[in-house]
Amino acid sequence: MESSFATLIMIFTGLTTYMGLKDHDYFQKYCFWVDGILVFKERARVMTSGFLHGGWWHYAFNMIALLSFSTSLEIFMGIPKLALVYFASLLGGSLLSLAIHRNHGDYRSIGASGAVSGVVFASIILFPEGKIGLIFLPFEFPNWIFAIAYILFSIFGIKHSMGNIGHAAHLGGALTGILCTMALMPDLAFQNQWILWLTLVPILGFLALVFRNPAVLLIEDYWGEGAYQLKQLTKKKPKSKLKVVHSQNIDQILDKINEKGIESLTQKEREVLENYKGEN
Repeated sequence: MESSFATLIMIFTGLTTYMGLKDHDYFQKYCFWVDGILVFKERARVMTSGFLHGGWWHYAFNMIALLSFSTSLEIFMGIPKLALVYFASLLGGSLLSLAIHRNHGDYRSIGASGAVSGVVFASIILFPEGKIGLIFLPFEFPNWIFAIAYILFSIFGIKHSMGNIGHAAHLGGALTGILCTMALMPDLAFQNQWILWLTLVPILGFLALVFRNPAVLLIEDYWGEGAYQLKQLTKKKPKSKLKVVHSQNIDQILDKINEKGIESLTQKEREVLENYKGEN
């Protein structure tokens, strides 16, 4: 039995995706665009962008994931709550993406990934012991492993701007899906508190780090002042080649003095010795 809600979303999103791929003006009018939202006040873009896709593979991947995870949620939650999770996660993903990219006026994105991430994580919170199988892998693995891998991949994707993927929307959608599940079905959600901690701690920790220290997103391999200072303390400083050469010269000069006396030194050797005395 397929989820009726997911089927309706799939049909409607397929029609709007077709319109966007066919008509460039339609696509530009409804896509997620930072300046369009913040400067021109076209706030509807935070939602309409979730019904457009960059191609049919992008659309198919999102809709297959939605159909796969929606059936059990529709049975346990009912259509109204499932719809709330979906649309709230779409909004949450867009808002986090807007916050992360607020200074990138030309940033654009499309896709239902934020909303789908919310549905996926709602399912993981309610059924943490379940198993997930991906199309391109011949085996299944526990939900909680997928959850932590997905979160870490999204965090590193945001940090390093990996690929043409809306990692911030994925993370924002996942967080919103978790919070919605906790609010809508607290009895079931809090039965497995370990999965809540496992998912919420890395997401909230990363967001706290980013909003407290925005430079984390601007400087490569930088994870905040604490991490930077620790790295500097543990970092081995290479010995200066100049000092090594200088030390070798002094040893040779001292050996020469011992063997032939100080009068045997050349003018250059005397200067090197005087400079060494001055430094020490």
